[in-house]
Order: sequence, then C-alpha cells, then structure tokens
Amino acid sequence: MKNLFLFCRAGYEKECAAEIQQRAAEMNVGGFVKTSNNDAYVIYQCFEEDGADTLAKMLPLKSLIFTRQMFAAGELHSDLPEQDRVGPIVAGLLEADVTNCGELRVETPDTNEAKELSAFCRKFTVPLRQGMKKAGLLLGKENGRRPIIHVCFIGPGKAYVGYSLSNNSSPHFMGIPRLRMAADAPSRSSLKLDEAFGVFLTKEEQEMRCRSGLNAVDLGACPGGWTYQLVRRGMMVAAVDNGPMDEKLMETGQVKHYRADGFRFEPPRKNIYWLVCDMVEKPSRVAELMEAWAINGWFKEAIFNLKLPMKSRYKEVRVILDTMGEIFKENEIDYRLQCKHLYHDRDEVTVHLWIFPEKGVSYAEMG
Repeated sequence: MKNLFLFCRAGYEKECAAEIQQRAAEMNVGGFVKTSNNDAYVIYQCFEEDGADTLAKMLPLKSLIFTRQMFAAGELHSDLPEQDRVGPIVAGLLEADVTNCGELRVETPDTNEAKELSAFCRKFTVPLRQGMKKAGLLLGKENGRRPIIHVCFIGPGKAYVGYSLSNNSSPHFMGIPRLRMAADAPSRSSLKLDEAFGVFLTKEEQEMRCRSGLNAVDLGACPGGWTYQLVRRGMMVAAVDNGPMDEKLMETGQVKHYRADGFRFEPPRKNIYWLVCDMVEKPSRVAELMEAWAINGWFKEAIFNLKLPMKSRYKEVRVILDTMGEIFKENEIDYRLQCKHLYHDRDEVTVHLWIFPEKGVSYAEMG
C-alpha cells in the first residue's frame, strides 16, 4: 500500500506532517504529505507501492510524538454507493491481500464534523464485519495477535481502508483512550497523568513500577490533580507548590505539602522513585530542571509536560529532546526517553524519562 494514514489532534496536522516526513526520510521511504488544517489526520503518500507497508511495520508508533494511531491504506474510496458500501471495501482489501485479520475498527478523525458519522459507523460495522468474515478478511473470532483492519470515514461515502499490525498499533479506536474523570479528583489535569501512565507503561510495568509504598515528588502540584493519581496508586507524595492543596488529598496522610518554588526545591530524602511536573513554564526551563534532577540522581522515573510555542512546535520539541539526550550522554546517564502529544494534552507534550538502574539491581529493589 502507498498511503500511511496518521491520526492526530485537530490543529496539529503540520507537526504530524513534519514528523512523518523526517522519520520516513530517515528510513529511506520517499513520499509526500497530503493534509489540510483541522482535519485531524495526515496522509503520507509513498513513492513506492509498498512504502506504507514498510512504515506500518518498521516505524514504531510509540516513537512518534504527534501521531495517535496509524495504518497502511489504499487510495481513498471517494464515492461509496449507498446500496453497497461493503462490496468495494472488501474488494479493495482482497486486492491488497489483507486477509485473516483479528479485528475491525470503523473510525473517523477526531473532529466535530467527522463525529457526526459515528452513529453510521456503529451501524455499518455489523454488516461490514459479516462481509469481511465471509470473504476471509476477518477471522471468526477476534484475535489480538493478528493485524487490525481500519476503515476510516472522512466524510459521507468517503473512506480510507487499510490495516495496522497489532504489535505496532494503539489498542484504542482512533488512538484515543476512554478515561473517566474521578468525582473526587481536584482537577481535570488528573487525566493527563492517568493517560501518561497507560501510554508509557504496560499494565505489568504499572503494577511493578507504580505500586504502593514508592515515594514521589510533584513539582507545581496545586491543587493536586497529578498528586491524586500518585496517591490513588498508594504512593507517598511530596507536593511542591506555593498554592493551596486539595483538603481531601491532605486528609489521606500520604501527602506532605511543601510551600516552595519547584525550581528551587531539593528533596530532603533522596529515595524518590517518581518525579512528576506540570508547571506552566518555558519548555527549555522545565527540561533543564529535569536534567539537573537526573544528574543529581534524585529520582528513577519522571513524567513531565513541555508547553508548546505557537510556531515551530515539532522543531522546538525535537531540539529540547535531542539536547537532553546529549546532556545525559555527557554525564554517562543511561536512560529511556519517550514523548507523546496525549489526547488530554492541549498545547503541550508529555515526556516520560526512565533512568536505568545499575546493573544487577531489579525493579523491585528500585526506589
């Protein structure tokens, strides 16, 4: 297939496009971008007939900052007939030799206009699934280890059709996790950290590394949206902020409030596992703060937000992440760095930094 379909946040098509152009070029997969403002998706059309297949297989989705989900697609079905929409879709997938898949997702981009098609998509899924099973495109039962078929309607009768690989795909429709706001959470920002844990760590990793008894620091904590997520996972939290903290959080006995500047705070105890930070500051300044804590060895893992500028957002983020990598290398720090424009982010990206343990030290011994 020639087209790589990439879901993103509406208004961030340029960032998504700039990133896929750079990453595809690094893999020697030539092509060009097709996109429009506020469509919430980008098409990377490859010069080679199997270029999108290569990217869907070899380009890790988790390494892309501004892409929520991606799939290899054929040409746009621009005029699907009302009397038989199933037939052309099935025929196109058979021609591309996409068979024995484990799941079907009928989706739309994340825009208000596209969401108007969501009711149709739900109804259409049933006959489409039946037609695909009959044609051998889908297995009789869902299988999480087989490829996923995507049918994305960008308008009435208009759809891109293709597949993603189960080991390089978001588990969520359109790449959007469905999280519920807890009634007792102090602020909606709580959802950002909840989503970050789910995106950056597997369930097994969360059980091991987000467990009860670990110590954490929340810089810029008030009123406590991120502290709430740490507390509900059983951690003891040093909440650092000059403002007031949520009273219910303080009543848990798991939070100690330090009325201090997050940029000047030094933890009195150096057994911190998680450092989190959602301060409204220049992204370069927040990155420098994370670098200083890492060099001092004050934490094991961190999740922090970088507020984005109005222009050159992808370039700015890339420069900051590359600079962090250079500084860690100079200080002989082994690390893993992930960055994602999460669904619950707005004009910011979320970064996960893991400082690797010394050789011979198990996860259970860390923190």
